[in-house]
Amino acid sequence: MYVPALRVESIRAGATQLLTLEQKQAIVAEVAEVAKTAQSALAAENRGLTVEAITALRKEARNAGVYLRVVKNTLARRALEGTGYACMGDQLKGPLLLAFSTQDASSAAKIFGEFAKKNDKFVVKVVALSGKLLTPADVDALAKMPNRDQAISMLMGVMKAPIEKFVRTLAEPANKLARTLAAVRDQKQGA
Repeated sequence: MYVPALRVESIRAGATQLLTLEQKQAIVAEVAEVAKTAQSALAAENRGLTVEAITALRKEARNAGVYLRVVKNTLARRALEGTGYACMGDQLKGPLLLAFSTQDASSAAKIFGEFAKKNDKFVVKVVALSGKLLTPADVDALAKMPNRDQAISMLMGVMKAPIEKFVRTLAEPANKLARTLAAVRDQKQGA
């Protein structure tokens, strides 16, 4: 069976290369594997960005544990089938950059939000969190979500507050008695 090769523009080299069926299958398998374990996914239009800007974005994403990939939309749709992010399939139109947050749900949104502020041509088109499609305007809300460590510390603070109040309440009668005795002593010494 003849399968026509797919033309893909390489961002770094600027050269055109043809993908074989095996390469397409490898890309689909790789993206599907990442999508199965991802906590959130975003797709942004990368039309008109410079190579330096994309390279900086990739470096930032790598440091934050975000999987970033330019994939032809038909291959991306195939890769997302059977994952929690199949809801993104109909929204994938135009030249898009896919990002999957593998460690913290908010990390890709933080990176894309900051990058969009610096680059007007970078527009977030699709946002999904745990398999639910959100609006592109929800990127800021997703970016402000606490990461795992922050959420745990917030929970511990909430759990610790009632215990501290209970301990202070138990200690208050003894503290009040000590203050009363000290006041009586001071009054007797002053007289």
